[in-house]
Amino acid sequence: MANDNGPPTTETQTSDEKPIFEVADLAVSFDNGTGPRIQAVNGVQLSVYPNQTLAVVGESGCGKSVTAMSAMQLIPRPPGRFDGGSILFEGRDILSLSEKQMRSVRGRDIAMIFQEPMTSLNPVYTIGDQIIEAVLLHQNVSRAEAVEIAIKSMLDVGIADAAKRFRQYPHQFSGGMRQRVMIAMALVCNPKLLLADEPTTALDVTIQAQILELLDDLKRERNMAMILITHDLGVVAENSDVICVMYAGRVVEYSTIFELFENPLHPYTRGLFDSIPKLGDHLDRLVTINDVINNESQFTRLGKDIIPWWPGHHPPKNLAKSPGGNVHTLYEIEPNHWIGCWRTAFLEHHKSRRPDILFRKSPDDYTEISIADAADAGVS
Repeated sequence: MANDNGPPTTETQTSDEKPIFEVADLAVSFDNGTGPRIQAVNGVQLSVYPNQTLAVVGESGCGKSVTAMSAMQLIPRPPGRFDGGSILFEGRDILSLSEKQMRSVRGRDIAMIFQEPMTSLNPVYTIGDQIIEAVLLHQNVSRAEAVEIAIKSMLDVGIADAAKRFRQYPHQFSGGMRQRVMIAMALVCNPKLLLADEPTTALDVTIQAQILELLDDLKRERNMAMILITHDLGVVAENSDVICVMYAGRVVEYSTIFELFENPLHPYTRGLFDSIPKLGDHLDRLVTINDVINNESQFTRLGKDIIPWWPGHHPPKNLAKSPGGNVHTLYEIEPNHWIGCWRTAFLEHHKSRRPDILFRKSPDDYTEISIADAADAGVS
């Protein structure tokens, strides 16, 4: 996983750097119509620095997309509701902004690539018209200048003959090209933070690799922060610096790419890795996440006072009485390595700082991690 010549290297960093984006104790719920509200996100904490990629991993419904949509204030309200917490962008709380103020932030400072480009592009408008809309909204330029900027953005993402394709419609583009159009739309105003919500889900593996390489190149060229939402641990291994693992609306593990792949501590994370088929193994059936989670010994490895949180378990007897009734806490069990735990009396008196990791892989490190490493990385 690390270089043969020594430990993983990082880019030059300064101690006075600050995160460009921070989520602190975010809670989001939705009206269920008849029953109690559904808590989609409950106490999420994360941060990301310029020129850093934070991967948010977890199964469908764990709250990844809701967290990203909250950062853009795109949660429909009602039925959605922000129950607590804050989302800071360059020190300003996004959740406190009015809709008019948010319109100046979306696209210009924070941009988002959505999961399925065909549902995000309007079929009755040309690709060019949809790209220049953001340019005219956020930049003081003429329409002719906006067209030039839009064509350049299409060229930047690898769309050949952009001047001609600028006038075409979404149905005239392949899936990979539509995804490139979405990236061009997101980056046309040079945002400081890019939210990429499963940007390669519907693409074949060769196009997926091209898109991810493109995003990484653009991130480095523009010193842009990126939050990459994905299910794919192979994508995480190749394209991220820091990983946030989520389950049931909470963060269960948070660390650097090297540390988490080498030493996963939460049973759910170990279950994710164990469920990956390994070269050379001969099994009648694959290990499932439930096989790991349902093994009680997996939850006793860290001691009687540090118990990994899991919604299917009864709270431990030494649970602390929290003022807000929160039974979950993120504990920094090792430097720059947090695990989601039950809020025991011990952890109530040993509180940790919020997740904040200033780490970036050097370009050489990107070739050192593979999904095969992930499968064999001490998670048996």
